[in-house]
Amino acid sequence: MIFFPEKLHKDYRFSFPGKFEEIKIQTADKKVLNGVLFKSDSSKGLVFYLHGNAGSINSWGEVAPTYTNLNHDVFILDYRGYGKSESSIKNQEEFFQDVQIAYDSLKNRYDEDQIVVLGFSIGSGPATKLASTNNPKLLILEAPYFSLTDMMKHRFRIFPPFLLKYKFRTDEFIKACKMPIVIFHGDRDEVIYYGSSLKLKQLLKETDTLITLKGQSHNGIAENLDYKSELHRILSHYNGKSKPEENQPE
Repeated sequence: MIFFPEKLHKDYRFSFPGKFEEIKIQTADKKVLNGVLFKSDSSKGLVFYLHGNAGSINSWGEVAPTYTNLNHDVFILDYRGYGKSESSIKNQEEFFQDVQIAYDSLKNRYDEDQIVVLGFSIGSGPATKLASTNNPKLLILEAPYFSLTDMMKHRFRIFPPFLLKYKFRTDEFIKACKMPIVIFHGDRDEVIYYGSSLKLKQLLKETDTLITLKGQSHNGIAENLDYKSELHRILSHYNGKSKPEENQPE
């Protein structure tokens, strides 16, 4: 009910426009995960992107130009069982460990104060967990959930919460994040209800903000013109000392 991977043959060749490099990540149990680093013409840093619950890098790579056009390289990781990545997702702790190992690998290429951690949808919980135990420059969450338990209660009221194997407590992880946080959420999101971000907003620091994308559904945030405008402002000028003006719903 949570993960819907697209599997690719290990010899599959990506055909993205622009410059990109495949990176192999070895996990603690010697499995190999696949990631792609999309390169901008003049890099000012890295967006470490944790994608949603379906597909693979083959489709998620479409979001890369939104960030490379703003002079940021983008690394997108395929989780276990996704794309060319080996094995399958077995538990929450292993998932978090894999993400940390991938992050450590990218820290060999980029100073951590030049890394932005970004999580979309299912990736928002692991992104918050990662940020809570590291020191990236910024955490960006797109269409995040308060927790998977909270989302399941909202969408499937007859589903017993104790059966949910993956809790992904964004609400708990976010409390330990010291870096600035920016949340983007569409007020017409039909998958992860907009109220999730309103609840997370109550846990934010003074340096953090929620930006509402009016009329935006769950998918297509990276193509939203308001999102691109706000993202440009944040990546260009955000210095962590002042809070971006909030875009409140009417």
